Amino acid sequence: MLSTGALRAHLLAAHLAGPVATSREVSLRSYRLFAARDPRILLGLDPEWSWGQRDLLALMADKCGVSGDPGDTSGCDVIDPERTLVALDAFAKRLGEAVRGRVPVLFGTGHPHRLLGFYAALADALSAAGCPVLTPAQGKSVDITTRFGLRTYDLDYVHGVALVREPGAREPGSETGVHTHSPLPIRTVLAAAAQAGGPLPGLVVGDHGWVCGAGQLGFDAIGLADTDDPALFVGEAEGQVSVVVPLDDAVRSDYYRPLTRYVLNRACLSQ
Repeated sequence: MLSTGALRAHLLAAHLAGPVATSREVSLRSYRLFAARDPRILLGLDPEWSWGQRDLLALMADKCGVSGDPGDTSGCDVIDPERTLVALDAFAKRLGEAVRGRVPVLFGTGHPHRLLGFYAALADALSAAGCPVLTPAQGKSVDITTRFGLRTYDLDYVHGVALVREPGAREPGSETGVHTHSPLPIRTVLAAAAQAGGPLPGLVVGDHGWVCGAGQLGFDAIGLADTDDPALFVGEAEGQVSVVVPLDDAVRSDYYRPLTRYVLNRACLSQ
């Protein structure tokens, strides 16, 4: 069992919290773009409230622990490890509730190179506990606008976790994929599940557009987010997203393993 103190120490040592690699400049740019309703930063969310840059900075200071001073414009951003721990507990509680209710769960990530292992371990534990882990729309194509223009990707599942990959890049099921913020994959998955007559997820777990896109459509969604992803925290504040865990979402994949153990233990899913 990993204690809260040990996990706090790991969060700081691995730079998952405390000073993180995400720069203050990058975070502030995201807040400006979100305030301007740039779809690249909205991640599929259609905010009900009006969010100015100062509103977003205040929200992120409250949810993540970043500096609330608008004059602080450079250096590394900071995540309060205590806020990460509190959110991880809420995240684990929601997973435990899903298992007890045998709720169908869908996992999806826009960070397959970093977070696939974290979600895959959770998916495996939920499946072993009798919770349905959904995999609709496997092999379907999704057209996503990127900075390089329109690109077509294929939906795939690796160890129960949805991701998108370039066509022909690897065999289906191989552990690779592309980084994306787009909500189009989750919309495609949910549409395919509905067209097939279900089941539809009672809980969506992931990051980026997977969480915001699901929450915007009224699905219960929980996930992870960095300081430059204000959409998830806005979704949480407005009630479209249930739980958001603030942490650096792009450190080495093995650095997330202690978080996996902690969440599974807290959700009473340790094997």
